[in-house]
Amino acid sequence: MAGALQISFAPMKATVIVELKPSVLDPQGKAIQHSLRTLGFDGVEDVRAGKLFRITLADSEQPRAELEKQVRQMCERLLANTIIENFSYTLEE
Repeated sequence: MAGALQISFAPMKATVIVELKPSVLDPQGKAIQHSLRTLGFDGVEDVRAGKLFRITLADSEQPRAELEKQVRQMCERLLANTIIENFSYTLEE
């Protein structure tokens, strides 16, 4: 249709952080802490390793609440093992 106004939605970007729960032993974090001390960084008291995911969601007309629901489901179903890991996420344009 000539002269029709097209609305373009920018892709949303989700940043997801997954970390072991505080009660779960983190051998990777302990190994990193030990290595840092070996390199002379004696002030490092503790290290917890985690995962960072940056996800670009396709152009969408979906409401923000629906996109947040999808990201939460991604975390619960694949990105995090919710028995031993916590996750947090942010959404931005």
